[in-house]
Amino acid sequence: MALGPLMVGVAGWALSAEEREMLRHPLIGGVILFTRNYADTEQLQSLVEDIHKLREPPLLVAVDHEGGRVQRFRPGFIELPPVRQLGRLYDKDAKRAKHLAQLLGWLMAAELRAAGVDLSFAPVLDLDRGNSEVIGNRAFHSDGEVIADLAHAYMIGMDMAGMMATGKHFPGHGTATADSHHVVVSDPRPYEDIAAEDMLPFERMVNYGLAAIMAAHVVYPRVDPRPAGFSRFWMQDVLRKRLRFQGVIFSDDLGMSGAAAAGDILDRARAALDAGCDMVLVCNELAAVPLLLDGLDASANPVSQLRLARMHGRGRVAHNKLRLEPIWQEAIQAVAECGRPDEPRLV
Repeated sequence: MALGPLMVGVAGWALSAEEREMLRHPLIGGVILFTRNYADTEQLQSLVEDIHKLREPPLLVAVDHEGGRVQRFRPGFIELPPVRQLGRLYDKDAKRAKHLAQLLGWLMAAELRAAGVDLSFAPVLDLDRGNSEVIGNRAFHSDGEVIADLAHAYMIGMDMAGMMATGKHFPGHGTATADSHHVVVSDPRPYEDIAAEDMLPFERMVNYGLAAIMAAHVVYPRVDPRPAGFSRFWMQDVLRKRLRFQGVIFSDDLGMSGAAAAGDILDRARAALDAGCDMVLVCNELAAVPLLLDGLDASANPVSQLRLARMHGRGRVAHNKLRLEPIWQEAIQAVAECGRPDEPRLV
């Protein structure tokens, strides 16, 4: 059975009978996990194995696990610093910062792969402008060239652990002040400014072989009246044609308020897929999934299938054996060197 274009959330620590049936639907291609799905490492591994056993090829299992505010699994996992700490170190010692970025990319991905998780939606490629409610220290730096340098090292570390990278949020969420989780977000700048500044790290990472990109729920009204993830201009003309990106395009969560400009949940899914997204996310609006399964076209896109197949995780080391890996102590030292400032956590 092919991987469908929907990635959906599930309710708890184990799959219900209804969820097992739902996940066998041909329109489903993946599951995204949150803090509500995590008790400990053994439970997580069991849940992921159950999801993978439902289908062949297995459904993709994903999570947002960047570090700092956005780390869904905590007890039993190393608490990762926000990547802005790497940017601060880069200003003092660029070579050391890139080495630590590679180590942290490996550590993040290796712990998830030990539980069977296929991918984390990371790294963030947005600019840290110092005014965004949602980006802030989730971004490596305010300079696009520095972001690309650090993100490239981070991606290499992820690849060493058997995980492909997903850059987000294209074409850039760091300049817009508001949080697209809660409101419709607008960035009034012209295309030329966005392309020269915010898109630079995306362009560099595409050239480095980035496997996937997540689109932003941001409207750039001087470019297109639709949020980027629902815009054929941004997804096709810019990302596919101008940047020559050949990897997976993920939507951001269709349940976010920033997606409201595209209509109801079914309209949003149709618009995102029509714009060129290979897979769309429905993270928390679980009651809406049956509507999507009934209302979307079930025909598989063979090109999307080839792209999505690359996102499955490769290899894994058991969680209790990770600490025996030669790189482990160096990665833990990287965490200590970067520090973990206290801040509110997102679940």
